[in-house]
Amino acid sequence: MNAPRLYKVFAATLCAWPALAPAQSYPAKPVRVVIVFPPGGSNDVTGRVVFNRLPQALGQPFVIENRGGSGGVIGSELVAKSAPDGYTLMVQSTTHVANAHLYRKLPYDVLKDFTGVTTLARQVGVLVVHPSMPVKTVRELVDLAKRRPGEMAYAGAGNGSYAHMAMALFVSMAGVNMLNVQYKGAGPGNIAIIAGETQAMLTTLGSVLPHIKAGQVRALGVSSPVRSSLFPQLPSISESVAGYDFTGWVGCFVPAGTPPAIVNALNAALKKTLELPDVAARLTELTLDPWHMTPEQFAQQIRADYDKYAKVVKLSGAVVE
Repeated sequence: MNAPRLYKVFAATLCAWPALAPAQSYPAKPVRVVIVFPPGGSNDVTGRVVFNRLPQALGQPFVIENRGGSGGVIGSELVAKSAPDGYTLMVQSTTHVANAHLYRKLPYDVLKDFTGVTTLARQVGVLVVHPSMPVKTVRELVDLAKRRPGEMAYAGAGNGSYAHMAMALFVSMAGVNMLNVQYKGAGPGNIAIIAGETQAMLTTLGSVLPHIKAGQVRALGVSSPVRSSLFPQLPSISESVAGYDFTGWVGCFVPAGTPPAIVNALNAALKKTLELPDVAARLTELTLDPWHMTPEQFAQQIRADYDKYAKVVKLSGAVVE
């Protein structure tokens, strides 16, 4: 090999080495996993199920830390300002992109200050009605609401909550007029529909599943574009309201600027972990569908949901000061 060509090969090797080195040595110490919501919720449960198994793939402890408050804003700000070295991760949900439109001002940029590693789990919503309602399908509910405009009320779990915005989008896309009644959380919202104070609710499957099983509410359809593996017999709302999709997710993020090699190493390890039978079974048991994406696919999902929530927040009228 002549000298000029040898020099080019050597130079190319040197240029490639910085991109490879982080992944080859990562992680070299424990990794901090910031879950931006309090213990017990879907973000916390997903994070613990997944990251408690990740040391088997990467050989270092992943230390979970709950930093709840302000709808995930407090923990998200902490991660946004952390070193982009792969040693601070964030577990956040679709609330991350919703906050960009709910809050008048955030201490970080939702799109620019984070890199999405992958989704971890899909959160499916379900449309339920009080058992006294003379409807058994989504189409029958829509038809009844059109015959009785403004007479039926739907329950929400608070201003800007999943239940609030999921139903606001449904009402808009279905072309119906229903009263919007917001309660202080999913619990009070569930109690209201069980008691018959409201007639309908569209909330996360996990939060209302015990009431469906007990016959206290009737399930009509799921919010995902495909049927849920937990209730395959239950239609998707989109089968009656074309194009409806309000699927939430829980995902893993790192601060913007984290080397791509580290992002890809984390992505690969998380993919293997989500495919473990016990991890997949546990998430499914908790009404969370295991969901892996490449960083590129996740970036597209984040952007699409960012735009979707801009529309839905406007429809719902929700604002957090």
